Formats: sequence, C-alpha cells, structure tokens
Amino acid sequence: MLENIEVLYHSSIRINKNKVIYIDPFKIDKNYNDADIIFITHNHYDHYSEEDIEKVINKNTTIVIPEEMLIKLLKKGIDKNSIIAVEPNKEYMVQGIKFETIPAYNVNKKFHPKESNWVGYIITINNVRYYIAGDTDITKENRKVKCDVAFVPVGGTYTMDFKEAAQLINEIQPQIAVPIHYGSVVGTEQDAIEFIRLLHPIINGIILMKK
Repeated sequence: MLENIEVLYHSSIRINKNKVIYIDPFKIDKNYNDADIIFITHNHYDHYSEEDIEKVINKNTTIVIPEEMLIKLLKKGIDKNSIIAVEPNKEYMVQGIKFETIPAYNVNKKFHPKESNWVGYIITINNVRYYIAGDTDITKENRKVKCDVAFVPVGGTYTMDFKEAAQLINEIQPQIAVPIHYGSVVGTEQDAIEFIRLLHPIINGIILMKK
C-alpha cells in the first residue's frame, strides 16, 4: 500500500500511483514539474508554499484547495479550470480519482479554526483509501473516518500530539498509520517513535519521513 509513496518533509507527501500526486508540497529540493494533482489542506506557509508549488506544477496540473483559498490562486494567475475549490464533508473527482474532504481544525487551540473550512483528504487509489488528516485535533468528523492508510500529525502544539494521534488511530483502525508534521516546524522523530509504540498491535505504524 505504501509503494511509491514518500513523506518528503514535514507534512509534504508524494504519491506516484498512476498519477503523480503531491499533498502540501514544502521544501522541495529541485524543479520536478511532474505533478498531475496537488492537494493543499490549508493556507499556512508550511502547507501552502507558492515557491514549492512552482517546483512541481506544470500546464496539466490540477490544484485542489479549500474554497477560501481560491482568490489567492486566481491572483497568482492560475487558470480557474485547473483549480478545484472544495468544502468540508464533500465527495469529488479529479482526473479520475475519487476523494473526500474531512474537516481539519483545532478543538482546544486557535491555530486552525473550524470556521476556516480547512480540510484533510481521503484519496482513493486502486481501491485503497488514503487519509491525509491535515492540521487537526481529534474531532467528531475524523473519528468516523474509514481508511486503509492514515497520515496523521504527531508533533503537537498546533495539532494533535503523538498520544492523541495514537488515540485517534486506535479508534479508526487503519491497516497502516504514518506519522507526519514533525521534525522541522514542530515535534521530533521521538514523537513519531512514541506514536508507533502506542498503536494497537493490529495496526502497522511506519515512519516514512526522509532523514
């Protein structure tokens, strides 16, 4: 399920399965310009980086963004026909790939307000459901997620910490759980290790973050 999937840096993920997909490209090391689809979870600098989008975008790329970010992309000169602006709790299709939006927000801190309508994504590829949580705490919505593979933040401060992330994963029980959102802006590799240690034995915790 994780073949041809990389956690590049922080929360930046690259999936190369039929389509080349980037989620929140950040600190990309050079110009690849190979993206079929770019998913953006919200507009914070470590998730929406115009510099890094430029390194992966090409004339055929579709960008999926929360609706409140649409004007920002249009001002950058991105063709409206190349953008899918999304709302939480909806299902969409992009280039033949089905995806769903899950609200991503804080419940006990103010960094990611629910009112912003920022999102995580469940992307279905080859009948495998990949949940990329975005910057979120445990919420009533993500406790209902059904997925095969989950990418969840573990660094704390702005999102769930590793204990809360493990609690969520043990509740929704994907086959595989991958820690993200640590090692740079906030959190350490030890958070990822502790997250995996707390998982139920039936869940395979795997660190994909490049060192």
